[in-house]
Amino acid sequence: MLVGILLTGANLRAGLTVVGPLVGDVRADLGLSSAVASALVSLPLLCFALFSPIAPPLAARLGLERTLGGALAVLAVGIVVRSAPWLPALWIGTLALGFAIALINVLLPALIKRDFPQDGGRVTGAYSATQSAFAALASGVAVPLAGVSDSGWRVSFGIWAGLALIGFAVFSPQLRRATRPRHDVAAAVDPHPEQYRSPWKSGLAWMITVSMGTQSALYYCIITWWPEIEAAHGTAPATAGLHLSVLQFFGIAGNLATAAIIHRWARDQRGLIAGLVLINVVGLGGMVLVPALALVWSILLGLSGGGMIVFSLSVFGLRTRHHGQAAALSGMAQSFGYLLAAFGPTALGTVHDLSGSWTAPLLVLLGLQAVQLITAWAAASPRHL
Repeated sequence: MLVGILLTGANLRAGLTVVGPLVGDVRADLGLSSAVASALVSLPLLCFALFSPIAPPLAARLGLERTLGGALAVLAVGIVVRSAPWLPALWIGTLALGFAIALINVLLPALIKRDFPQDGGRVTGAYSATQSAFAALASGVAVPLAGVSDSGWRVSFGIWAGLALIGFAVFSPQLRRATRPRHDVAAAVDPHPEQYRSPWKSGLAWMITVSMGTQSALYYCIITWWPEIEAAHGTAPATAGLHLSVLQFFGIAGNLATAAIIHRWARDQRGLIAGLVLINVVGLGGMVLVPALALVWSILLGLSGGGMIVFSLSVFGLRTRHHGQAAALSGMAQSFGYLLAAFGPTALGTVHDLSGSWTAPLLVLLGLQAVQLITAWAAASPRHL
């Protein structure tokens, strides 16, 4: 089960991060405008927002294991279709990929809540680190893989279907369990309504949701614009790109470090939140005040971001008492979170265009960090839905 979870996590971002380095090749090959090509990145995030709420009811009908296994199969098919030499297939495959990852995003924390109730933080950190490592690998080998065949970017896109099939093969023994709740599908979002409150009616759940949203928006804004911010402050473009890789590497370190220590705050994670937010504020503020130390600020942002995503995913289990309720909370929070993530980078770019500098966008990110501190502090308090 653990190996299956890790391989499932490995599939969550590789199919997305391969797009960025090759988007120019896709544009040139298909004659797409920049705006249309950018949808290859933003469309999956919108799918995450749109399809996350339907994951718990779908799992209630099909079973948690079968839904996850089916999502891995759909992911493999979507990746292959996206690589086919037919323009509509590019968008059909991207939609299928976004749908599949949305289901996995929501249901994997519920599976961990059910099968690893005492080690949820560590398992979440392990699959988050695996996810980050394969995301970095996919972006790093995208261009070299595109050069090994006349098919170019299509090979580099399509090869990751193999990873999805490997994940499905390892996870497939779990399909025999096909755990389903005893209640009808209408009650699937709240599997035990007589005992557990629906997250949509909980103030704590909304704090968790906004915390997840600000975390996602901060991450995608930084990943999208950090090289541009550094370059505007005098860093060479090649060096700025290297710093982004360093940021992602330290994100993995942040995943693992948080996973290793989160169990020490089994009831109350507010000390962890205070530390992670402080590190991120120093990284953002440092770029405003001392941009010459951009590498240091990149390292701090990577550590904080990696730690915060582990907390954001772990909190679905920490603040709930049943894996079905964890799935409902995960669907609610990730729907809103990825909606913010889809529009966050565009909004930040608009602030830059209106202000003419990157100082105002950095201040916006610091303001977003303040919102995250308030909501994550509430989410980290020793309470349950």
